[in-house]
Amino acid sequence: MIRMIEITDFHAPELDIFARKTEAQLLNKDHPEEGMFIAESPKVIERALNAGYTPVAVLVEKKQIEGEAASVLARCDEIPVYTAEFDVLAQLTGFKLTRGMLCAMRRRGLPEVEKVCQNAKKVAVLENVMNPTNVGAIFRSAAALNMDAVLLTSACSDPLYRRAIRVSMGTVFQVPWTYIENKNVSWPQGGMDLLHEYGFKTVAMALRNDSVRIDDEKLHEEEKLAIILGTEGDGLAAETMADCDYTVKIP
Repeated sequence: MIRMIEITDFHAPELDIFARKTEAQLLNKDHPEEGMFIAESPKVIERALNAGYTPVAVLVEKKQIEGEAASVLARCDEIPVYTAEFDVLAQLTGFKLTRGMLCAMRRRGLPEVEKVCQNAKKVAVLENVMNPTNVGAIFRSAAALNMDAVLLTSACSDPLYRRAIRVSMGTVFQVPWTYIENKNVSWPQGGMDLLHEYGFKTVAMALRNDSVRIDDEKLHEEEKLAIILGTEGDGLAAETMADCDYTVKIP
């Protein structure tokens, strides 16, 4: 049964998760088992539910209860569903909700790199991509291009930041991903060695004179490719490019 709760007090602590907690507070690095994230819009929330993420609480515009949000709410029994008119929710959260719905959800432990790469033929590797909008856009492109997985260095923006999730249209819940760096693996050398160990040829995306075209026949003959994209300002590190099997550009 849905626990519908009308918002009457903006300062109610139960609403902190939607209105006052920062992304860092939601991530909760000191206690990752308690980490959460916010998914926005019924379609995105549904993709998170389909991927097995557990909802904690919902914030929904009144008119959406019997509208687009109805199918999602039917899957959110026994959790609080806070509701109000659109203007009240916008005032509470400080922004206009996409499709009038937010859902706080539990994070899960990330898989090991080996598991993510086990049956993958093509993976995208993000080196220090720090803008959550760019991370979300890359995930959406990776899904459209049928990439098998996305690997990230530790300096990348978190794919479960609200903006990254929203821009990705929920594909962060559909494309397997994890961080390639850990206490045993550094980047680029250790991560590059790991990719080669798993059988990948590494491809640096860079605008250089010695680049081959992205439609080069040699690339398409390779069985497994790891395509590496660099940070927004400087692109890939010189050390990364030097270690890659190919340097590629879009003509």
